[in-house]
Amino acid sequence: MNLVYADKNGQVFDHPEYVAIARSGDSLMEILEEELIPLPEGATLVSLPNTRPIGMDPETGEMQALEDSSAVGALLPQGFTRLLLPGYMKTDKDYKFPLFGYTAVVWKDDGFYVAARQSDEHYKWNPAHCSYEEVKTKVADVLGQFPDNRIFKHLSNCALEYECLTASNTFLNRWEGGIPVSYSCNAGCYGCISEQPDDSGFVAPQTRMNFKPTLEELVQVMDNHLKTPESIISFGQGCEGEPSTQAALITESIRRVRAQNKMGYINMNTNAGLTDHIKAIVDSGLDLIRVSTISAIDEHYNAYYKPRGYDLRNVEKALRYCADKGVYTSINYLCFPGVFDREEEMEAMIEFIRRSGVRLIQLRNLNIDPDSYLAMIPKPQGEIFGMKQAIEIYQEELPDVVIGSYTHIPPR
Repeated sequence: MNLVYADKNGQVFDHPEYVAIARSGDSLMEILEEELIPLPEGATLVSLPNTRPIGMDPETGEMQALEDSSAVGALLPQGFTRLLLPGYMKTDKDYKFPLFGYTAVVWKDDGFYVAARQSDEHYKWNPAHCSYEEVKTKVADVLGQFPDNRIFKHLSNCALEYECLTASNTFLNRWEGGIPVSYSCNAGCYGCISEQPDDSGFVAPQTRMNFKPTLEELVQVMDNHLKTPESIISFGQGCEGEPSTQAALITESIRRVRAQNKMGYINMNTNAGLTDHIKAIVDSGLDLIRVSTISAIDEHYNAYYKPRGYDLRNVEKALRYCADKGVYTSINYLCFPGVFDREEEMEAMIEFIRRSGVRLIQLRNLNIDPDSYLAMIPKPQGEIFGMKQAIEIYQEELPDVVIGSYTHIPPR
């Protein structure tokens, strides 16, 4: 397993002598064969700015940082969960990586391999199956059909500029499509990808919507997408705030659409902090809900989400209400090697899932600068199992809970 690195021109090489080293939390470690899979289709190799890659001399066992080069990581497509971070040292301690999820990559058997596991079927979220030219044509068609709909205009930027697959699906009339509805939020997430304070050191990679849509705009987008039994339209996207802050609009739009269109599923991606708002949305006819979380430990959750006027108790109450009302419930679990697999984190989350009635865990790689994140959350209190073993423990402890990576249609 050779160390992979980039030169000053961004060219990627494998080191002829050094063995690749990876990172879990703050710890550097060797990579096990069982933790590697071939680089998935749709993955991207990137150099980590202001770093030096760290490898190991196989003869002495000593770790070495390469000079005049940068560490390399892989950005995985949806459906794949990273198990380890790249091994690196920063040359500028104050520099923060762009908000992506970096995965350890090695050169092995004449090919690139990554420390990851496939957690879900990959076809629908493989960028290779989303033709940019087709999306461009469909965007033009939909904007021509709905020239005054600001949601479609906003999503056209997400689809064409960011090449967001969920936004693209909205124009392609397939699978899960997005419908942003809110510009405000009741949390101040440390790794928010659509809004960052000027002094955060991060650059938000997406532009948040800056308007309140009308009921007519929402109904047009929903009705245009819900045309097949497998269609999913989802409130709550990375390019907006918390959708439940617009509960009145959402509830009325669901009622209006369902009065004339019974096709597909209506989903919401949310932090679920506004319990009463969630209840109202559920009662209006919501089918699926995905609640974003990073921990079931208050200190950790609060440090990352910076919730305003709610806490984990509100989240649990909202999920329990959804489950009791027959809504298919899932959590969007933001995973980070060396944190997700801590003993205390696992114990707390397993009990949270049991109490709240969650039926699906969507494993998502946390997009964050590792050093900044680790500095702000509690230190580990118990054993660290490793990502692979931790996921296996979840499967054993929660046999009736599906472990995947994205929204599923519930079994009928």
